[in-house]
Amino acid sequence: MTGRPEVLFPLFGELTALDGIGPKTAQHFEQLGIVAPRDLLLTLPQSGIDRRPRDTVQGADLPGVVTVEVVIGQHRAPRSRGGAYRITVQDAATSFQIVYFHARGDYLARLLPTGQRRLVSGRVELFDGIAQMVHPDHVLRPDEAESLPLFEPVYPLTAGITQKLMTRSIADALSRLPKLAEWIDPGQKAQEGWPDWHVALDRAHAPDAMSDLAATAPARARLAYDELMAHQLTLGLARLHRRRGKGRGTKGDGALRARVLSALPYSPTGAQARAIEEIAADMGRAERMNRLLQGDVGAGKTLVAFLALLIAVEAGGQGVMMAPTEILARQHLEGLQPLAAFAGVRLDLLTGRDKGGERKAKLEALARGDVQILVGTHAVFQKDVAFHDLRLAIVDEQHRFGVRQRLELGKKGQGADVLVMTATPIPRSLALAQYGDMDVSVLDEKPPGRKPIRTALLSAERMEEVVDHLRRAVAEGRQAYWVCPLVEESESLDLTAAEDRFRHLRAVLGEGVVGLVHGQMPPAEKDAAMARFVAGDTAVLVATTVIEVGVNVPNATIMVIERAESFGLAQLHQLRGRVGRGEAASTCLLMYQPPLGEAGLKRLTTLRETEDGFRISEVDLEMRGSGDLIGTAQSGLPKFRVADLERQAGLMAVAQSDARRLLAEDPALESPRGQAARVLLWLMRQNEAIRLISVG
Repeated sequence: MTGRPEVLFPLFGELTALDGIGPKTAQHFEQLGIVAPRDLLLTLPQSGIDRRPRDTVQGADLPGVVTVEVVIGQHRAPRSRGGAYRITVQDAATSFQIVYFHARGDYLARLLPTGQRRLVSGRVELFDGIAQMVHPDHVLRPDEAESLPLFEPVYPLTAGITQKLMTRSIADALSRLPKLAEWIDPGQKAQEGWPDWHVALDRAHAPDAMSDLAATAPARARLAYDELMAHQLTLGLARLHRRRGKGRGTKGDGALRARVLSALPYSPTGAQARAIEEIAADMGRAERMNRLLQGDVGAGKTLVAFLALLIAVEAGGQGVMMAPTEILARQHLEGLQPLAAFAGVRLDLLTGRDKGGERKAKLEALARGDVQILVGTHAVFQKDVAFHDLRLAIVDEQHRFGVRQRLELGKKGQGADVLVMTATPIPRSLALAQYGDMDVSVLDEKPPGRKPIRTALLSAERMEEVVDHLRRAVAEGRQAYWVCPLVEESESLDLTAAEDRFRHLRAVLGEGVVGLVHGQMPPAEKDAAMARFVAGDTAVLVATTVIEVGVNVPNATIMVIERAESFGLAQLHQLRGRVGRGEAASTCLLMYQPPLGEAGLKRLTTLRETEDGFRISEVDLEMRGSGDLIGTAQSGLPKFRVADLERQAGLMAVAQSDARRLLAEDPALESPRGQAARVLLWLMRQNEAIRLISVG
């Protein structure tokens, strides 16, 4: 698999070889991410114009594009420079005007000679009751009418690129299409009625009607599937490659787990029990585990994670649990401490704060194997951190850890199993796109005893009522979060908003009752302010969204979110999940600035109606699209040219099972269909996958 297959050379040549593209235009094309003919071919029309001829503009749906044959009447040149040049024309039923600006009269006299018939096509609007076609798109002699497409595709453009140029260069690229062997499963292709690859491209660029532009049109669905299939093949190869990497079977005798479970006042939910079984089975196998534990806010991930760590300890090994911040690492430690006491297991914490002799002692205990479970931050990646026998690494909050860190962790323990935990419910289609190389366990039940959170919408005009409510709650010994709005323009405005609110609440509730945390504080100050709130020294914590992830204060029962309409749905769901963690009933107050727009209203009412994070994430995806949902830049989400993750989730699932099945039958991609799939990987620029095959 040394280099790109020869059959693909025409698709990866220079753009300048195509009709109408010079060096300057090629630079303009780069703005659209088009650097080779293959990119041009996968830039499909985004809409279309119906150019079927009519007898007359009368009765046409105006303003709109009309194609009509006319007899050309008199030309009227403008009175002043830059004025309108008007030509009166007559169709089968009525007369109207063709209008040009800044055009030369001699050119127009040749283009539209008085007394002759011409087919004109362009946008017609009514001005003072008179129909006008300004700058027609097409002017043809009746004998040339055949050359006008009845339905003209419209492409996305950028400065310096016209529809005409797009159409011309795509036509040239299509004429050079190679014939490629089929990579799609024949049964799948027949069932869907999908055309061959080159036919699909021809059809996608020559739609006959609006219906041909739909994602479900066979030609388009096939091309979208090709992209998804290539992506899933890449993830599948990564998965195979990792499984080949030496793992170790880690089987525990269940003694420590039994101890913890019998000491708990409740039994695990069905979802927790299922997740633990899946994890134990993975850890018992010789290949390395690579599993994602996806749980909604408060679904009990900590217990599942701890039971998994105990499997490593039962087998005589060690486990590590990583958190993205110091605060979260300390919280994990506090959450796990009572469970570790039941099990009689030694737990320790390693963060960037550990220095000198204390750090050295911890590292020695770790290397000897005395510390059985380590909780830590990125500090765990440092060179001098060595384990005695690391069997399981748990990474919390996946989106803060890239794939690179997952691999780093793997190096700390030969063949250590990896479990990634995320509290962000991700719709299935995105989970497949982002974590398709992982096996997924989902916690979708709330443990018993979690009380529902009452969610209410309030206009900001009722601020004083909210502050009163807070005063009473604080007097009763309860705690509250007050989240300040996100001010997009600048962090300094963010800060002012938070500081103003802090001063206002302090004036009403009293000194020492209110704390403040925001993104620009030095980490030590932030930690200290959080710690005072966790300890109950402050009753109200005014914060920007730094508290979104993981903070656990069971006594906090009120969450006020100011300007709630400025937050995304998933973020609001995460913030609300910070309350409702203790015995008392909790409330979340969503304050909005009236008037509330349609999207804002939909977000806030969705939140009021459901606490199901997966349902919320589906609505979020419908409303925002996949790029915004995970912030495409850092999400590792692929950029698809044809496929649409929101609308083609089903197709993604089929592509995943198809890719996994192909790799199960032909892991080295050597069969005829495997060879075709290799060409697909080159075609879709899946360099990572190509590297894996060549080293595999």
